Amino acid sequence: MIIRIKKLFVGDKLLNKDIQNYINANLNTDLHSLLLKKSPFPEVSMQEIVQQIKGKQVAERKFPFLLKDGIIFPPQLNLEQSSSEKTALYKSGILKGKKFIDLTSGFGIDAYYLSQNFEDITLIEQNEELLKIVEHNWNILGRKARFINHKLEDFLNQNQENFDIIYLDPARRDQNKNKVFLLEDLSPNILEIREKLLSISGQVVIKLSPLIDLKYLVSALPGIFRIEIIAVKNDVKEVVIFLSDEKLEKISCHCVNLESGETDFSFRFGEEEEAVSDYSEPEKFIYIPNNSVLKAGVFNLISEKMGLKKLHPNTHFYTASERRDHFPGRVFEMEVIDSKSIKKKEQFNIISKNYPLKPEELKKKYGLKDGGERYLIFTQSKKGKIILKSV
Repeated sequence: MIIRIKKLFVGDKLLNKDIQNYINANLNTDLHSLLLKKSPFPEVSMQEIVQQIKGKQVAERKFPFLLKDGIIFPPQLNLEQSSSEKTALYKSGILKGKKFIDLTSGFGIDAYYLSQNFEDITLIEQNEELLKIVEHNWNILGRKARFINHKLEDFLNQNQENFDIIYLDPARRDQNKNKVFLLEDLSPNILEIREKLLSISGQVVIKLSPLIDLKYLVSALPGIFRIEIIAVKNDVKEVVIFLSDEKLEKISCHCVNLESGETDFSFRFGEEEEAVSDYSEPEKFIYIPNNSVLKAGVFNLISEKMGLKKLHPNTHFYTASERRDHFPGRVFEMEVIDSKSIKKKEQFNIISKNYPLKPEELKKKYGLKDGGERYLIFTQSKKGKIILKSV
C-alpha cells in the first residue's frame, strides 16, 4: 500500500518573520564570515540560515519564480541538481494531457512547469525532507498535487494507475559520487525499468546528461521517437528523450538555444549519414553553429540544408558569399588577414578552432586585449591555417 504524506512541512521555525527579515538583510553578506557567527535565533542554526540565503541567491539566477515570501530552499546539492526555470518552461510547451507523474521530482522545478498542462499531478520523491519542502512551496504557489514519499522502484511495483506522461531525471552519480553517463549506470537503471514504464504510460520523457552520446543512446534504448537538445546561451544543459512503445521509422531531433534569439534546427536522426558538404575558402560571411547543433553532430546536414560550404572537415565553420537568414548560430562578416597586420594592444574577441594555439596563448603571442565588438577567428581551411577578422 502506498503511503501518502499528509502534513509534510515541519520547518515552521524558518518562517518566523524575524528570521526571514534577517535572511533577507544578509543576502549580500559573505557567507563564510556569516557561518563563523553564532545564530541570533536559538531555534535555528546559522547553517540553516545560510542554506536559505544560498537558496535565494541560486533562485535569483536559476528559478526566480521562487523569490516569494514563505518559500523554503533545500540544501545546496538539491539546488545544483535542479533544472533551471528556463529549460523547464521550454519543456512545458511540449507536454500536455490529463495525468502527469514525475518519478524523481527532486526540488520540483521541472514538475512545477511540466505539469501546468495537466489536471492530475503526482510527485514521487524518496527524500522525505525534500518532499516536505516541495509540498510547502507548492502550497505557497497555489499548485496542487499528490506528494508521495517512496523509492521509484517501490512505487512502480505497487502502482495500479496509468498516466499520460511519465517524467524522470535519473541520478547521474554513482555510490562514490562520481559522474556516470551510460544508461545502465544511472539510478534508476533506465534499461531495466523501460518496459515497466511503458506499460503504464504511452509516453515517457527522460532528462539525461548533455554529455551523453546520441548514437549510443539510440542504439541502446529502443522506443525513442524524439530527442531535444536544449542549450541556454550556447551552453548545452540537457538532452531530453521521448519514449513510446509504438514503432516509428524515424526519430525527430530538435536543437534549441534558449535566450539567444537564434532559430531552432530540426532534423531526422540518420539524415547526417546521407548529407554531403561542399568546401570553400572563406567567402564574405562566416557561420558558426551553436552548441546544440554541434552536440547533434549534424556537420554535413547543416551545410546541405542551409546552402553553406565548409572551410575544413574538422573545423565545422561554414561560409557563403551572401547572408543566410534563420541560421542556428552566429554569423560574421569577415575577411582573411595576414598575421603581420595585427597590432599590439588591439581589442578583439578571439575564437580558435582547429588551430594549434588557444585564445589565451594567442592573446599573449600578439599582445591583444580581450573583449570589444570585433572578432578574430583563428582556424583552418582546406589550404591551411587562416586568420579571419570581422569587417
